Amino acid sequence: MTEARREPRRVTISDPQVMRALAHPARISIMEYLSTLDGGATATECAEIVGLSPSATSYHLRELARSGLVEQAASRGDARERVWRSAGRGYFVDAGQAAGPEARAAEVALVEAHLARDAERTRDWFRRAGDEPPEWYETALFSDTVLLLTAADLAELNEKVLALFAPYRQRDRRGDAPAGARLVAAQYKVLPLS
Repeated sequence: MTEARREPRRVTISDPQVMRALAHPARISIMEYLSTLDGGATATECAEIVGLSPSATSYHLRELARSGLVEQAASRGDARERVWRSAGRGYFVDAGQAAGPEARAAEVALVEAHLARDAERTRDWFRRAGDEPPEWYETALFSDTVLLLTAADLAELNEKVLALFAPYRQRDRRGDAPAGARLVAAQYKVLPLS
């Protein structure tokens, strides 16, 4: 008998303590990495991704577990090895429109941590873009477009864009990724200007 595959879900984070726990660059990277894996990873494997020691990474994993964002996964056969996995497929941050100052501050801190990470990824691309193969240089896109939308238009646009992303998600393509595929960061932000 095979074990039923757990259906991953997206976690909505509205608790200010959880937001503060996640608002750390290493923890954001760990969460991103674990959300792409089915079987999870050890602190040592995560350490290679975040550039920290396994013991420092283990601390961050325990903090994420305390917040309910990661959990222990099934062992790979070595009882000494601790494997961690994401508690969900991804997460949404939503303090709620009526959130108090503590929740709003925690949400802003987490969003700012993500924005700093995204900005660094963009700067890194432009630093090395001239050394990239032409097919990657010519197809990378950095766009800033102003649209005129109603709230209903925006909801429809979001639905369509997210549907376009779906077949390319790393976790879903790991086994059948085409030759030459690379990880690509796609940030999609649509925010009213006034």
